[in-house]
Amino acid sequence: MTKSLMILIAGPYRSGTGDDPVLLRRNLTRLEQVAWPIFKAGHLPMIGEWVALPVLESAGVEDLSDPIAGQVMYPAAERLLQRCDAVLRLAGESRGADQDVAIALDRGIPVYYSLDQVPGVALTQTDTIQ
Repeated sequence: MTKSLMILIAGPYRSGTGDDPVLLRRNLTRLEQVAWPIFKAGHLPMIGEWVALPVLESAGVEDLSDPIAGQVMYPAAERLLQRCDAVLRLAGESRGADQDVAIALDRGIPVYYSLDQVPGVALTQTDTIQ
């Protein structure tokens, strides 16, 4: 039995979107696509936006260009990394995801660069990342 890990899924969210809500949603959906195979393997998937976006909403932020967003988005991921056991870095340009990887490596937290590197994950055709 594989030890259960809390795994931060890191990849593009805002990059290349111009903060367009449709493109942001598309990127979040892509991050979320790997949550099921991670959970199915006995781990707890985590995405920084799952924490940051409700915090921003409760602060009344309606647009990611709001200065408060900068006080929440990256700090939320950094705080999560204090509790996560590993990071799964999805492909694509992302300053925030690169920052997550740097923090993880600095703290000695394993970084996986593909879903099949995550312990216990058995991929099926429905688990592909788009």
